[in-house]
Amino acid sequence: MQQATPSPIPDMMPAAARPSPRVWPGALLVILMWLAIKVPGWVAPGTIVQFMAMMWGPLAGAALILAWWIFASRFSWAVRLVGLLSMIVGLAAAFMVGHPSMRMGFIVFGVPVSVTALVVAAVIGSFLGNRSASLLVPIAVLGVWAFLACLRLDGLDGSINSSVSFRWTPTAEDRYLAARAKQVTQQASSLPATLPGALLLSDGDWPGFRGAGRDSKLAGVRISTNWNEQPPKQLWRHLIGPGWSSCCIIGDRLFTQEQRGVDEVVVCDDTSTGQELWAHSDRARFAEAMGGAGPRATPTFAGGKLYTLGASGILNCLNPLTGKVIWMRNIGTDAAAPTPMWGFASSPLVFGGLVTVITGGAGKSVMAYDAATGAPAWAAGDGWSYASTQVSRVAGVDSLLLVTARGASAFDPINGQFLWQHDFPIGSANRCVQPTLVSDNQFLLGAAFGIGTRRVSVTHNGGTWKSQADWTTRKLKPYYNDMVFHKGHIYGFDGSSVVCFDPESAESNWRANGYGNGQVLLLTDSDLLLILSEQGVAALVEARPDAYREAGRFQAINGKTWNHPVIAHGKLFVRNGEEIACYQLVDASQRG
Repeated sequence: MQQATPSPIPDMMPAAARPSPRVWPGALLVILMWLAIKVPGWVAPGTIVQFMAMMWGPLAGAALILAWWIFASRFSWAVRLVGLLSMIVGLAAAFMVGHPSMRMGFIVFGVPVSVTALVVAAVIGSFLGNRSASLLVPIAVLGVWAFLACLRLDGLDGSINSSVSFRWTPTAEDRYLAARAKQVTQQASSLPATLPGALLLSDGDWPGFRGAGRDSKLAGVRISTNWNEQPPKQLWRHLIGPGWSSCCIIGDRLFTQEQRGVDEVVVCDDTSTGQELWAHSDRARFAEAMGGAGPRATPTFAGGKLYTLGASGILNCLNPLTGKVIWMRNIGTDAAAPTPMWGFASSPLVFGGLVTVITGGAGKSVMAYDAATGAPAWAAGDGWSYASTQVSRVAGVDSLLLVTARGASAFDPINGQFLWQHDFPIGSANRCVQPTLVSDNQFLLGAAFGIGTRRVSVTHNGGTWKSQADWTTRKLKPYYNDMVFHKGHIYGFDGSSVVCFDPESAESNWRANGYGNGQVLLLTDSDLLLILSEQGVAALVEARPDAYREAGRFQAINGKTWNHPVIAHGKLFVRNGEEIACYQLVDASQRG
């Protein structure tokens, strides 16, 4: 009986008998993958849909493309295995030798670009034959990974757009540290020979995050608005270390925080010259790829002392005249709380002799310390937030407000007793903005990623508290951009659009683009909004509901700007993670 001759395996087939490569499905999958990644950002920018598309679109697309490549491309098995190994080796090597900041970038950018390169090489190789494809595919794929290993991620903006550089180029922090090293005179203290006995809060000061009321409102000041013809005069400007702190202004002293290499630093500058008076350093460094390095919270002045919180959890009470430590705590240790993904961000709040911060610890979401000694006073609440504690008078009662992913809650600011809770959960997202009061018993609670804003009403009858949702809308979606309330209307950011929003109808009166994800400060006497754009542009916009009108603008600083602007004693102070500057807004004779 004649034995059947086995069929040759595909790689041993004569070239004429081998089916031609089938590349059109790969090309189609590449197009669909990029549409899945990009279209959500065009249709629903700044939402969880865009974020999920950026994270899962590359992985899903790559899985389908590799499945086509292995099982349906019809290239020789040798070519297919070379392509698959190139992807695996390239990705593994990039993770091992690439810049640490690019690790997420290797997934978000590297995976889709590398599989695209594989398909492009396959299309070209399909015309040139398996031998050429066996060379083109690994060259294209490994070339992409080699190029990505040369890059550094410098962070993302508020619209989730990335900024990358070659890894060997100096960062903004590198340039700043190099400039400081050359300025030997700045390394020594510039304190005057004679210091006042105490530093006291006075009219015109800006004592902490978003001002005295934590509401970004300034009364009693009128400024010139012809910025297009005559922009504010720059008094000083210099480089600064990374960080998202704003400024605290007391008299002629400016307090802020920055990162200097391995140290978190609290800095005191002279407001007239920008010259450093003193700096307090803690050996701590927090950094993450999206937001970068540095402290997130703003210093607070109260009772003749300065309170600061670093991104790694170090809570300091300092002498504002010298920077000398009065007391220090680590809130992560005190609350048994891990450092959050984006760092500790709560600007200290001093009220009733206590300083409170958000820790995120179980049962210790908020901790209060004795403002004089640093001794723990009370702890309460659950949940995490990148906002700050805030004392507001709600339904006639002073209440310490806490916003978390669950919603909003209130505590007695003196003893930490629980008052009420309102649930408005946002899943795995985080809240970053302060609650905005619109009446004695109503406030707005907002969140980004398409979640939106709710108006909450709170009533207090005897010992009974009750909260209810008046309305919920997706027409106002603040991310880390705090809002202001003025003459019955809300002014702030809906994603990257500036809006005037009616809290009664839950509708927008107008909206304007071009500011990125910026911050707002209200000049109440002038009905003006000072908007500091994400690109460092300072703009004046009329705080009127009838129509959007920009009065003027100028480029105040350069670089990504998320920090809140400050106006104190007739001067505008702006900073970001690269620069800090001071501009004269009001002559001494004009201050009111």
